[in-house]
Amino acid sequence: MIDMLGSAYPWVKAAHIIFVIFWMAGMFMLPRYLVYHQEALERMGADSAEVQSWIEREAKLRKMILSPSMILVWVLGLTLAANLGLFSGTPGLGWLHAKLFLVVVLSGYHGWAVGYAKKLAAGKPTFTGRQLRMLNELPAILVTLIVVLVIVRPF
Repeated sequence: MIDMLGSAYPWVKAAHIIFVIFWMAGMFMLPRYLVYHQEALERMGADSAEVQSWIEREAKLRKMILSPSMILVWVLGLTLAANLGLFSGTPGLGWLHAKLFLVVVLSGYHGWAVGYAKKLAAGKPTFTGRQLRMLNELPAILVTLIVVLVIVRPF
């Protein structure tokens, strides 16, 4: 399946990068929303208009940007990986295996953040604001490592 995309390769790659940008924008926004949501919950209680507003914002972000972008990133990314020979046993793709591992971790973080938003919507926070702020840094660290792997291809 190596080079199955032919002249469509740059278009698929461009679409992949576009949706990575959308997904990462959402992954930077949602954790920040969770902090603000939790702080509003602690200050005003679950029935306040501000808390309800955060619940709506988080749901819209998830439904309109985060989940569709993540799905397209995966579909386009696996298509590009197949084009490079990932599923054909092509040697020299250690960087791609590492990248895929980090994208799986990032996808898990995405799932955790969506789950935590639902916990907050139910009025059941389990982290402190400080802990949430620390967890906010995870997407930036992961995307930095992913970009380095893709550009430098160290192995």
